[in-house]
Amino acid sequence: MAKAAAVQRSLHPHPVSHGSAVGQKRQSTVVEWNGHSHSKPPTVTHSIVHAIPGRMRFRVYRLRHDLDYAQRVQILLEADALISSVRIKPAAASLTVTYNKSKVCDEKIRTVVSHLLQAATEVVVLNPSKLESQTEKEKSWPGLKLSTVATALAVLGGPLGFPVPPIMVAGTIALATLPVVQRAWDGIRLERKLNIDFLDFIAIAITTVQGQFLTPSLMLGLIEIGESIRDRTARSSAQQTLDLLSSLGQFVWVERNGEKQQIPIEDVQRGDTVIVYPGEQVPVDGTVVRGKALLDEQKLTGESMPVLKKKGQTVYASTLVREGRIYILTERTGNDTCAGQSIKLIEQAPVHDTRMENYAAKIAQKAVVPTLLLGGIVFATTRNPARTASVLTLDFATGIRVSVPTTVLAALTYAARRGILIRSGRALEKLAEVDTIVFDKTGTLTKGEVNVVNVESLNPATSTLRVLELAGAAEQRLTHPVAEAVMRYVASQGINIPSRGKWNYQLGLGVEAEIDGQTVYVGSERFLRQQGILSIPSNNTDTSHQVHRSSAIYVASNGELQGKIEYKDILRPESQKIITALLTVEGVEVHMLTGDNRRVASAVAAELGIPPTHTHAEAFPEQKAAVVRKLHEQGKTVAFVGDGINDSPALAYADVSVSFANGSDVARETADLVLMQNDLHGLLEAIEIARQAKQLIQQNTGIIAIPNLAALVIAVLFGLNPLAATVVNNGSTVVAGVNGLRPILKEGVGRSHRVAEVPSVVASGVRE
Repeated sequence: MAKAAAVQRSLHPHPVSHGSAVGQKRQSTVVEWNGHSHSKPPTVTHSIVHAIPGRMRFRVYRLRHDLDYAQRVQILLEADALISSVRIKPAAASLTVTYNKSKVCDEKIRTVVSHLLQAATEVVVLNPSKLESQTEKEKSWPGLKLSTVATALAVLGGPLGFPVPPIMVAGTIALATLPVVQRAWDGIRLERKLNIDFLDFIAIAITTVQGQFLTPSLMLGLIEIGESIRDRTARSSAQQTLDLLSSLGQFVWVERNGEKQQIPIEDVQRGDTVIVYPGEQVPVDGTVVRGKALLDEQKLTGESMPVLKKKGQTVYASTLVREGRIYILTERTGNDTCAGQSIKLIEQAPVHDTRMENYAAKIAQKAVVPTLLLGGIVFATTRNPARTASVLTLDFATGIRVSVPTTVLAALTYAARRGILIRSGRALEKLAEVDTIVFDKTGTLTKGEVNVVNVESLNPATSTLRVLELAGAAEQRLTHPVAEAVMRYVASQGINIPSRGKWNYQLGLGVEAEIDGQTVYVGSERFLRQQGILSIPSNNTDTSHQVHRSSAIYVASNGELQGKIEYKDILRPESQKIITALLTVEGVEVHMLTGDNRRVASAVAAELGIPPTHTHAEAFPEQKAAVVRKLHEQGKTVAFVGDGINDSPALAYADVSVSFANGSDVARETADLVLMQNDLHGLLEAIEIARQAKQLIQQNTGIIAIPNLAALVIAVLFGLNPLAATVVNNGSTVVAGVNGLRPILKEGVGRSHRVAEVPSVVASGVRE
């Protein structure tokens, strides 16, 4: 305590006026001397870059390269009663604090922050979240430990004959039973029904009163094991608050009063003129007032090709400027933007039950009252509490409560070893029931990048090799996706391209370059017509566009058309096979959703065999979510597969959401199932694993029900020792539990090479 007080004094040189607030705001924050600071540490360099009443921004360069220091600063500032909120962005070396301007002056906040920035170099701070989780664990009832102790005491005092006081064993059992009593009482008070826990409690109470200590202690052990496994297979229902700004750049260029200045992204206001340069993401929704740029909108709209935006046109946050420079009049910022609204849709999505609800558990639940009635009849008839306890012991509840979660956990572990992260037992259950799968197109069924699919010479004197040489020479070092696709194709063909002389690139049209003494034009049909190249074949007669859903650039030199290069966003290698398998083998209804135009969407759907009625084009995020909701309302169990921000609302509303490890952060965090190998084959495997798990659960129900029913008949008609009833009940539970572990007990099952990357994935994916 003295040490902690000393540290607090070091943080606040004026404790009387300041109130020594550290530790008052968050009791769990622990601050200690580092122990290594015998000499005075170097002063932390910082400066104020922006200040308004109630809010102050500091530049602290140490934050950028010392994440431990940044964490200590965050915790110390949050623990201070004078500071309302803290936001640190290490990449920008930025620290922002807000405070109540009516209670504290600006100068005081400067002093406090300065002292805490320095103090963070001298102390060790334990993360409150970690402390809270540790405290939570410490406060959690040690039911499994108590039941183990009770079992050990019962064995010592029973079969082994040691002089163990019965009151000690009974007391331990009573303590271990408290969670069961609590759940039983909650069922009566909140759900107005007698649940499985009530049945367990009655059986435990009767056998304990009779002195049959081994029976209740074994029951308690199995109950606690089942509860522990069920909790591990549950996904937390608390959804993290997602912030669009965190995925964008830290600073933005704006034009104010005729001058350009760089400001933090959160300081951008409506009416500001924002400047966006090549390679930067658009930070706001607004209208272009000057300039033009080629924007990649794939992340937001699903449009596979970049779009040229000019003065008067609308642009959206999170889209990427590939080429050009634009000045945008800000209309919406942050989570008010189109992309931000997508995140709000996610947060408004319903939170499903985190525990696996299945037919077996429901049957067990329905058996509670009949079992109680049967036990009452046996007691009324025989006046024998032991026979009554046997009847109550021979229930399906305990076995199901252990075997079902064990099977689920084994299936999740097995899936993880195969590179498939399934986040919860509920997701596994729904996956086994899926009858409709909705795919996003761009980046999910397709690769999400432009690829050359055909090169054709349109001049008998020019070979396709020469067409590629001219195109490669003209397009080199350009950042346009088509230029990059041409260069990849040229490299794959091993073509040596000639050098390029003077060149001029026209945004959204094409490039003019001097190559081997010739003037070469490479670009769109419109571009070449502007240059007087008039022999370009009409698109109306070019059926390849319809067949291959491809677009083309043309190559001309010395005023003559030489050839064309067709390109498109090609399908993933496995897409055709996966869709065919889903439609024919699995009997699943397949839909495709995309923000791309209808012509391209229809062509892709035709290639894959998806019916036109199941193809939804030009869909924005809210429309994607609406399609999923509509299918769900029709009684279908819907899985949605997508990887972008635009897919996130649909992912949130689906019964099962599927994304890829390389998908957007928002999509990956929203998904119930993540394909770590970025391969759609994992989806078929996941469905198979889920259906096998369901079959195992059905088998386990039989393994538990048959011996328990047989023993129940014996107990009712002839009587059965409670310990024998427990052996039958627990024995069937153990057999069912082992049967549920079959997936992970298999050896040498394919794709063992995936195991290496699983442990870290499981740790972050299965929420406890």
